[in-house]
Amino acid sequence: MNKRGELILQHLGAVRVERAARTANPALAVRVTHLKHYQQARFALTYADLLAAPRYAGAARFFLDDLYGPGDFSQRDAQFARIVPAMVRLFPGEVVVTVEALTALHALSEQLDSEMAGHIDNQPLTATGYIAAWRRTGQPASRQRQIDLMLAVGRALDVYTRRPLLRHSLRAMRVPARAAGLSALQLFLESGFDTFRAMHGADEFLLQIAQREQAMAARLFNGDQDDTLLGQLP
Repeated sequence: MNKRGELILQHLGAVRVERAARTANPALAVRVTHLKHYQQARFALTYADLLAAPRYAGAARFFLDDLYGPGDFSQRDAQFARIVPAMVRLFPGEVVVTVEALTALHALSEQLDSEMAGHIDNQPLTATGYIAAWRRTGQPASRQRQIDLMLAVGRALDVYTRRPLLRHSLRAMRVPARAAGLSALQLFLESGFDTFRAMHGADEFLLQIAQREQAMAARLFNGDQDDTLLGQLP
């Protein structure tokens, strides 16, 4: 197995550590769940215009549900961990690079969610509590890396849309992927590919994501007390 495969396994190991900590601490698990739902609501509000735009709605929904959502990705993670050597062997190298970025994003997000949840003591979660939890983590560099990884996955999917042979290769992978236990990963990749292809160019979409997330992070960690930081969220 190559270095990229080893990194994927490391990231998935980090995710397992976070899940084990929440299993051992049900109160933390509840706070993490509330936090994830709140963050998804924040994303939906920040990008309401993109979610409503016919050109961008599919990709925005993909980000909201598959990269930013509170969904249970344990099946996909279990598939990754079980068959990483097969994945590295079967999928094109550039796709494996994207999967590594995805798992790095997944691990970092889970680590930050656990840490933030440790600073949340008010339920239901409010904008004040959410902002305070982010600031108490004291990790602006980690937040920037989280944004960078999210954009990296998006850029990779956009590049793939301009390579018909790669799309054909992904379609051809359906049967062997299912046989190797990679069906959840296959579904994720095809869904991402199709939603980005429907945009006919993702530059403007990704620029909006980058600008809004980085501007919010700057205000957040600079101590901005403006009540409009999270828009209309309670």
